[in-house]
Amino acid sequence: MFHCAILDDYQNCALGFADWSSLAGVHVRNFTDAITTTDALVKQLAEFEIIVAMRERTRFDADLLGRLPRLKLFVTTGMKNASIDLQATLARGVIVCGTRGLSDPTPELTWGLLLALARHIPADVASIRAGEKWQTRIGVGLSGKTVGIVGLGSIGSRIARYAQAFDMPVLAWSRNLTDERCQTVGVERASTLDALLQRADIVTLHMVLSDSTRGLVGARELGLLKPTALLVNTSRGPLIDEAALLKTLTENRIAGAALDVFDTEPLPAAHPLRTLPNVVTTPHIGYVTRETYQIFYGDAVEDIQAWLKGSPIRTLSTSK
Repeated sequence: MFHCAILDDYQNCALGFADWSSLAGVHVRNFTDAITTTDALVKQLAEFEIIVAMRERTRFDADLLGRLPRLKLFVTTGMKNASIDLQATLARGVIVCGTRGLSDPTPELTWGLLLALARHIPADVASIRAGEKWQTRIGVGLSGKTVGIVGLGSIGSRIARYAQAFDMPVLAWSRNLTDERCQTVGVERASTLDALLQRADIVTLHMVLSDSTRGLVGARELGLLKPTALLVNTSRGPLIDEAALLKTLTENRIAGAALDVFDTEPLPAAHPLRTLPNVVTTPHIGYVTRETYQIFYGDAVEDIQAWLKGSPIRTLSTSK
């Protein structure tokens, strides 16, 4: 009998999105709360040979992996997970497999957050429910405003198309972005990140978190934004220096920010980003849709079945 742990199943839904009963000889248990310390993880996961992790909700570094001697198979949703030390799994002989995903949900949420921020939708919904005075806020229209997209990959490209549908000029920048890529998408390439930040009315981040992108937008970069600028981040919290962002928002040096990702997740209950009036926040739900979960957990079951048969699929290498 193998034991399989499904981690960070916040909505207590994982068991309903796939046929886990098809895993003969595997006892499956889901954990609905975040386990935040290494010692607690070791205590909870010591008996498990299989772990299914949802994206980057829990970090598995070399220390933690070394304290889980029974672990044989690690399944992560998606085909990338910066929170797993793949070198350490390789050294311990742990097989790591991924799943497919969808490219639509995060861009859709990004645009929803932008609309919510520009038109004060959450605040006005709360105002209506509280029976407060009618029409107290003035929103900002998007047509004609310049969108600056930092990272023109699959998600950034979709955002560009959304912006074009709203009659918005689009700038894009990343370190290796080419004119040819921009021409294909139909956007203008900004010569530098500084140039994009200075020109854009709305800045949205769509970069992979790495050593080179951590803190990409710091105090200096935030200072380049227009006082009327809106900032959106649905990629990874640490792309922005959180302390600098808090100071910028508290001092009202930009018009506002819409955030789905944070340095620490779940976001602590007393964190100021939960209550600042010029911030719209969501709990890292960019990929959280029924369609995505059906693929994630369905593929996870397939990964385990293939491993049980001795032929792992969708394996992740240390080069990714």
